[in-house]
Amino acid sequence: MTSAAGHVLDRPLWHALSGQQRDLAHGDARALRVDPAIGPFGAARDLGEEAQRALAALARGLGPLAQVEREEVAPAPGTTVVASAPLVQMVCAAPRMHGDHPAVELLGRADMAEMAILAEATEPGPWAPETIRYGAFYGIRERGRLVAMAGERMRPGGYAEVSGVCTDPAWRGKGLAAALIGRVMLGFAERDQVPFLHVHRDNAGAIALYERLGFAIRCPMTVTVIVWNGGAA
Repeated sequence: MTSAAGHVLDRPLWHALSGQQRDLAHGDARALRVDPAIGPFGAARDLGEEAQRALAALARGLGPLAQVEREEVAPAPGTTVVASAPLVQMVCAAPRMHGDHPAVELLGRADMAEMAILAEATEPGPWAPETIRYGAFYGIRERGRLVAMAGERMRPGGYAEVSGVCTDPAWRGKGLAAALIGRVMLGFAERDQVPFLHVHRDNAGAIALYERLGFAIRCPMTVTVIVWNGGAA
């Protein structure tokens, strides 16, 4: 991996929102955040006072704002950190497209209610009414019910993030997640984008699954969630 590519992945939110996914974001050249109807993520251009104050303004009246950086981010003026968790960032330089499943289907707006129910039950990460706007999501139904799904989130530079991976507990251990991740990564390959993802550092089961699919840990990351506290930004 080149040093330039490494820099992109060190700050994936900023590079995605200031680049390919600028249409999903509020803000300006100093700070950007995803439309809250899609998700809570945001990033400042840098750690300077001007950019951090602009980021604080994007937390005012728009709900919690989550940053994903190499280290925990100090609260911007006017904000308070309400949650922080260690992650690992994983990259798949040579995707293994195995575990295909004949029932994999592309999900759309007609499926959003079912997707929200599955996400609420399994907590695959931040989910919002319009999360599907990040990109393609795929699912598998059993007995007419959506029991597993996976999709994409951030697209910084030549990379694309696997996200929203979840399976109903009653259907785990059947290779559904692997099949769905493989289908998501096939879409990335068609766009010539390298898959990456984030997972909580203590989620050994998920890390092991991703390693079987060809992912390797690149570096530790941290998610930091801030809220507006009513102070002066």
